[in-house]
Amino acid sequence: MTGSKLIYLCLLLFSTFLAINGHIGDFDEVWRRRAQEADEWALQAYKPDPMNVTLAFAKQTRETLEDIKEAKKLATNETRRQLKGDKKYNGPCLVTNPIDRCWRCQPNWADNRQRLADCAMGFAKGTTGGKAGDIYIVTDNSDDSSDPKPGTLRYGVIQKEPLWIIFAKSMNIRLTQELIVQSDKTIDGRGVNVHIANGAGIMLQYVKNVIIHGLHIHDIHEGNGGLIRDAVDHIGQRTKSDGDGISIFGSSNIWVDHVSMWRCYDGLVDAVEGSTAVTISNSHFTDHNEVMLFGASDSSSIDQRMQITVAFNHFGKRLIQRMPRCRWGFIHVVNNDYTHWNMYAIGGSQHPTIISQGNRFIAPPDQFKKEVTKRDYSPESVWQQWTWRSQGDLFMNGAFFVESGDPDWTKKHIDLFDGIASASGDDVTWITRFSGALNCKPGQAC
Repeated sequence: MTGSKLIYLCLLLFSTFLAINGHIGDFDEVWRRRAQEADEWALQAYKPDPMNVTLAFAKQTRETLEDIKEAKKLATNETRRQLKGDKKYNGPCLVTNPIDRCWRCQPNWADNRQRLADCAMGFAKGTTGGKAGDIYIVTDNSDDSSDPKPGTLRYGVIQKEPLWIIFAKSMNIRLTQELIVQSDKTIDGRGVNVHIANGAGIMLQYVKNVIIHGLHIHDIHEGNGGLIRDAVDHIGQRTKSDGDGISIFGSSNIWVDHVSMWRCYDGLVDAVEGSTAVTISNSHFTDHNEVMLFGASDSSSIDQRMQITVAFNHFGKRLIQRMPRCRWGFIHVVNNDYTHWNMYAIGGSQHPTIISQGNRFIAPPDQFKKEVTKRDYSPESVWQQWTWRSQGDLFMNGAFFVESGDPDWTKKHIDLFDGIASASGDDVTWITRFSGALNCKPGQAC
């Protein structure tokens, strides 16, 4: 082999390593070990019968729906007038979905923050974040990516032990480089107003058991890369980051809840490289093009084990596409409110299974953009075999969902599916009423 060919082969192998391992700037043994550990965690988190999870989710939603409807009836006329307005609401605490029912209307929530860890549903059920650890308080909004100071967010997330991370006060944090989070962490923004903005985003790479709750994440840019401390005992070379708000890479048991997100350079929330046991819930998304990408490429077959729940979210103003866009995997999209899109809402390629239940879809005025769904890179003869089913969805302003796969699919899975539907699409406006970061105050119900 000539010298030039050898150099070319080395560069090819190196570029392949970077593509697979995501922004790792050299052949780092620490990251190799993390990748192996993450693969084992993901295999443990994977559910061989995913319909069992969607069944449990739908059942719990339905069991609490009567309580939710009763709370809605008890709201006074004045309260109902307030609910017709914007996100500002100062009335009594009203439970609108089963996740929030678990914790939100308890006035002592601030004294028992870690109760939140018992509330995950969907594929991320059982995710406890930093429940087993101490409370870490962020007091300093500065960020040094190579030598984080105690009291900063970055210093907390690089610790190896479980931590429940909270904030001493409202603050804006501009991340100088992507925030690389260790396993067994909760980032809990309740009680204050925390913005991760005008810098890099959050990276969950080869980790497990992470909760992100109550943050505003917006105006995220690419990180330039360089030496970034990713653990108390390790600093590594990183390439340029993608500019995602939250990037989930080869990770499992991840729960993103009650976040408000807009205007990120790439995706708002992306999950790739075999990430599984993920739930994205109660969040509010606006002002973005490519909202969510699940599965990095059609050739990345590791994403066959991807299992993600998207529930109780509001996909709002000035969104264009990918809510989500899916490759491979099993995606449960349940009781979300789709009030805006400019191209399509749910799309995909490489035969993902997508179960859409009890969502509300309001199509844009453009007569050519009424379809909720979009398939890529396959002829109809191929994508007609993919399982994309719509059950109990509410379609408005001409919206329509093109189903595919066996029309009797649910009947054939009766032992797993049990005929239990999610809450009706008619209830979605109420269910998602308090999506996004909440205005919680200690001593009061959120």
